[in-house]
Amino acid sequence: MPITISGSTGVAGVDGSVGTPALQGTDTNTGIYYGADIIYGSAGGTQKFRVDSTGIYAPANAAAIIYGLTDAATIAVDMSLANNFSVTLGGNRTLGNPTGLTAGQSGIIFLTQDGTGSRTLAYSSYWDFPNAIAPVLTTTANAVDVLIYTVRTTTSIAVNYMLNIG
Repeated sequence: MPITISGSTGVAGVDGSVGTPALQGTDTNTGIYYGADIIYGSAGGTQKFRVDSTGIYAPANAAAIIYGLTDAATIAVDMSLANNFSVTLGGNRTLGNPTGLTAGQSGIIFLTQDGTGSRTLAYSSYWDFPNAIAPVLTTTANAVDVLIYTVRTTTSIAVNYMLNIG
């Protein structure tokens, strides 16, 4: 989910000025503008995230959502929405070339077999595996496999994997 900050801006450009920005228009936390950085957190001072002068977002606790993907013949991944994803395979599928890629982005994709199992997964051209060999998923019903990825370029995603994690 993109982060948008709205609300009053305090005294622009003055270190330590306080404003009342809101995330998605429903939040009541306080933003402190420190030089070119924005520190956003609760009124008690707990930092939730920081956006530095280059626009890089740094979460305070480094936790990120696991975004549910829609199961389909070709599974669509929009990497502008999240870094971590999950999907339950309801048939033999293809993991499509993602949209919204940013070089350096990394995350994981949990792949779960449905209650039937024996589902296979093919990979579109952006997914690059060690020795150019894509993994064969665990086919046991309800098995979970994990893809660990880093976006190298807008058309190349370096991927490693862990099979049958539980």
